[in-house]
Amino acid sequence: MRFSLAAAIGAAVLISTLGAGPVSAHEGHDHGAPATRPIANASPRAEVTSDALELVAIAQGSKLLITLDRFTTNEPIEGATIEVETPTGPVAAVANSGVYRIDAPWLAKPGRLDLIFTVTAEGIADVLPLTLEIPDPAAAQASAASSWLTGEAGKDTSYRKLIIIAVLAFLLGAGAMALTRRRGRAVAGLMLCVVVFASSRGFAHEGEDHGQPAAVAQAQAREAAQRLPDGGLFVPKGTQRIFAIRTVLTENRTHARTVELPGRVIPDPNASGYVQAAVGGRLSPPPGGFPRLGTPVRAGDVLAYVTPPLQAIDVSDMRQRQGELDQQISIVERRLARYEQLAPSGAVARFQLEETKLELDGLKERRASLDKVRRESEALVAPVSGIVAEGNAIAGQIAQPNAIVFHIVDPARLWIEALSFNPLVGAPAASAKTGNGQSLALSYRGSGFADRSQSIPVHFAIEGDVAGLRAGQFVTVLVTTGKEEQGVAIPRTSLMRNASGQDIVYEHTRAERFEPRPVRVEPLDGDRVLVAAGLAHGKRVVTQGAELLDHVR
Repeated sequence: MRFSLAAAIGAAVLISTLGAGPVSAHEGHDHGAPATRPIANASPRAEVTSDALELVAIAQGSKLLITLDRFTTNEPIEGATIEVETPTGPVAAVANSGVYRIDAPWLAKPGRLDLIFTVTAEGIADVLPLTLEIPDPAAAQASAASSWLTGEAGKDTSYRKLIIIAVLAFLLGAGAMALTRRRGRAVAGLMLCVVVFASSRGFAHEGEDHGQPAAVAQAQAREAAQRLPDGGLFVPKGTQRIFAIRTVLTENRTHARTVELPGRVIPDPNASGYVQAAVGGRLSPPPGGFPRLGTPVRAGDVLAYVTPPLQAIDVSDMRQRQGELDQQISIVERRLARYEQLAPSGAVARFQLEETKLELDGLKERRASLDKVRRESEALVAPVSGIVAEGNAIAGQIAQPNAIVFHIVDPARLWIEALSFNPLVGAPAASAKTGNGQSLALSYRGSGFADRSQSIPVHFAIEGDVAGLRAGQFVTVLVTTGKEEQGVAIPRTSLMRNASGQDIVYEHTRAERFEPRPVRVEPLDGDRVLVAAGLAHGKRVVTQGAELLDHVR
């Protein structure tokens, strides 16, 4: 009976030990709000900003790391002079790879530290005070040990502990059944050992690392960018340097309204042309062969020959005509020979001899022209100077009349044809954007009057460099109208899309924190959009590296 009582007491101790904690609170009672989740794996840090500078101080062991950036653009500042007023006196920071460092043995003592930074950089002199709080490691361990089954720390091992509880409960139940069957003291002793072992060894409190390698602990101590439960992002300054994060300060201004038009690249009509066959015939190459695609040519160069084919009836008529001419030439030659014999005696007048010679020359010329028609080909020449943009000539190919054999384009003179659904008044300013983000400056050349699929064609000439463009390439044309709108303009590179497909931008709210802001935008020009709603004046918006922030999880 004593062993049964001891086993029961042990089971009660085990149950009370395992059941202790907030998990036993019954429904309907709130036993204190949960503490704010700290940023995982982050070293103690503090930040301070001014109108021009942003400074972050990070405690790492016995070193104090300092990062200095421009407040508006988030650009790192190198070559600055930083003097820190510490508990042991003023210390000058040493620059190392864009990060400033000082020896700080006083960081080993927990508590609040008031530091003053005197910064001189690029003509800017500023005094920046901040308070750095060093947590007490012993207090943190004690807090973790008191709530081993609650909070974020206990969430990782809760399933393992529940399995152990189930196994121990099964063993206690089996022991109780054995006692009821009077199997003696051995079973009761075994139950008591299980209780003692589970109470003392089975559930080591949180905060103690029983056998965790040192390398794992060091890896967990490293800082990393992470997405917080509220949707914001914690991005350490070191990661911001790797991402090359840049920001701009928003400003509410008046901007000219723009409209987007679909367009495509076309050749300049005065610097391009087609090479076509006037009559149908067989193609043959010039000396050197047909020009290849991309070959530079000059106006007047022969690119191909076209030999018209002769039909059977045409050949028959030509042979008949040639026979008649040969017969007439033979008759006239004999007459001329007689006249030349009689001319010295005066029996034949001189004019008769001359007329016979002229008649013979005419007949021979007509005969030669018939032979020439059978052998002569039409030369296809380049109408303008440029390069061969399109060509489908093959030796022996039969070209139909008006067929395009070559297309010659001057690659340095390109236009853009846009389609507008409303008439454009005057000569509006415009720009274009290609699919890969290239911006093109445009000058207005004219607007059509005829309808083309319920739209009006508008022509613009591309100014400046046209490298990488090709005829037929689709672009987006942005035309500035006379209408003006009030709002905040941001670069197009700032726009991202969230999981629901809504446009968002990342606001730099604190030195190492970014918040996604849903916005509604309208096109403004080739590089910027106008924020119609969702973003106020004077906010720092990420303009470079937003796509990398969007992938932080």
